Amino acid sequence: MWTLLSLINKNLVKVIPLIMFLGFLYGILMPSAFLKNLIVPFTFLMVYPMMVTLKIRKVFEGGDIKAQLLTQIINFGIVPFAAFGLGLFFFRNQPYMALGLLLAGLVPTSGMTISWTGFAKGNIEAAVKMTVIGLTLGSLATPFYVKFFMGAELDVNPAAVMKQIVVIVFIPMIAGYITQQVLIRRFGMEDFQQRWAPRFPGISTLGVIGIVFIAIALKAGAVAASPGILLYILVPLSLLYICNYILSTLVGKMLLPRGDAIALVYGSVMRNLSIALAIAINTFGAKGSDTALVIAIAYIIQVQSAAWYVKLTDRLFGQIPEEIIPESEAETMQEKQEQTEEKNMVPDIRKILLATDLSATARHAARYACSIGHKYGASVTVLHVVPDILEEFSSGAGINLLEHMEEKQWKDFNEKGIRKAAAVIRKRIAETSRKVLEEIPKCPVTEDNVRVEVGDPIKSIVSIAENEDYDLVIMGTNGHGKLEEFMIGSISAGVIRQCRKPVLTALLPA
Repeated sequence: MWTLLSLINKNLVKVIPLIMFLGFLYGILMPSAFLKNLIVPFTFLMVYPMMVTLKIRKVFEGGDIKAQLLTQIINFGIVPFAAFGLGLFFFRNQPYMALGLLLAGLVPTSGMTISWTGFAKGNIEAAVKMTVIGLTLGSLATPFYVKFFMGAELDVNPAAVMKQIVVIVFIPMIAGYITQQVLIRRFGMEDFQQRWAPRFPGISTLGVIGIVFIAIALKAGAVAASPGILLYILVPLSLLYICNYILSTLVGKMLLPRGDAIALVYGSVMRNLSIALAIAINTFGAKGSDTALVIAIAYIIQVQSAAWYVKLTDRLFGQIPEEIIPESEAETMQEKQEQTEEKNMVPDIRKILLATDLSATARHAARYACSIGHKYGASVTVLHVVPDILEEFSSGAGINLLEHMEEKQWKDFNEKGIRKAAAVIRKRIAETSRKVLEEIPKCPVTEDNVRVEVGDPIKSIVSIAENEDYDLVIMGTNGHGKLEEFMIGSISAGVIRQCRKPVLTALLPA
C-alpha cells in the first residue's frame, strides 16, 4: 500500500487530471449530491498528515532573515493583489471563480516548497521555515483578505471562514504536532524522520485526490455544458504563476545568495492548494464548486511548472560549487539499525553480507560479523544503502523527478550521500577492527570491503545477496514490535520475507 501511495504522490501531475476526468464521468453518469457528506473526512485526511511532518520548531532558529522577510512580502503584499486583479479581469461575472484564483494565491508554501528547493539544491532549512511561517500567516490572514477583496461581490463572513480554518488547519496542526512528538519519543528522531515521516505525504494525497474528485463531480454538469471553461480558467492561472516566477526570480537573484534565492522562489510560487481547496469546499457550500474547480486546475500548473523551472536554476542562479566533505561532517551522517543474533548457522559459510544502516547498533553487528567471519574463514562485505534522494523529493514534489534527468545526473545527485556514508562506515570499521584484533588475530571486517548503493534498502539487499551468491546476510533490528511492523514495515522484516538466503538478525542488548 505504501508503495502505491508513494507512486501516486510523486505523479500528481498525471494523477490529478485522471481523477478530474473520473470525477467528471461520475458527475455526469451518477448522482453526486451525497458526495458532500465525504468532504469533512477527506479534508481531515488531506490536512492532518501534512501537519505531522511540519517542523514547527524551525521557525525559531536564526539565519536567513532577509530571505524570510522578502518571501512573506511577496506572499502577502504582492501575489494576492495580482490574483485579485486577474480575477477581476477574467472572471468579472463569475465571482466564485475569481475567489478560486484569490485562494490559489493566498495560502503560501506546502511540502512541495521543501521538496523542490532540495531538488534544485537550494537552502532546505530556509524552505522549511518559509513553509511553517507562510502556512500560519496565510491561515490567519485569509479571512480578512477574502472579505477585503470579495466582500463587495460575495456574502463573506470572516468569522465563518476563520472557523473553517481553525477546523481544517489549526486543530489538525495541534493534533499533528502531538502525534509527531509521541512518535519521536517512542521511536526517536532518527527513526521518525527516516521511517515514519515519509509515509504521511502519501496519506495526505489520498485526501487531495478525494477532494478533487468531489469538486469535479459536483461541477460536472456545468463543465459538460461549457467545456471551454477549462481553457478559460487555465489562462489567468498561467499568468498568475508566470508573474510569480518572474518576480521571485528577479528579487532572489538581485538580493539573495543562490541557496536562499531558490528557497524564495519555491517559497512564494508553491501555494498550499490543499488548504485552499478545503476552504473552498467547506466554507462556501455548493457555490464553492466553482472556486474548487479553479484550485483543482492550479494543481496541474503548479507541479508541472516547478519541474520546468528547476531545469533553469543553474542558468539563473549559477551552479552550486562542489563541496569537500570533511571527516567531522561525515560523522554526523544519519544512522539507523544494525546488528546480529545467532540463529541456525549454516556450516559452509564463505561470503557474508553485513547490511548496515549506520545506527547505534553498528558496532554490535560488526562484532558478530567479525566473530562468524573469523570462525568460518569467510569474507565480509559491509553494505549500506543510501535512500534515493530523488525518490524522497519526488514524493513531496508531486512529480517523478527521475523522468526528468539522465542516469549520470541521477548518480551525481546522490554522490554526496554515497561519499558521506562511505566515510562514516570506514571510520567505524577502523575503530571496531582495532578492538576486535585484541581478541582474534585477523578481523574479516575491513575498510577495503565497503559497498555503498543507492535505492530501496530491502530490494538492494535482497538483490545483492541473491545475485552475488552470499551465504549469509547479517542485519539488526530494534525490536519495536508488531504494531510498527504492521504500520510501516521494517527493513529487516522485509529482507527476511523476500530473501532466499539465510538471514541472521539481532536485537541490540538492553
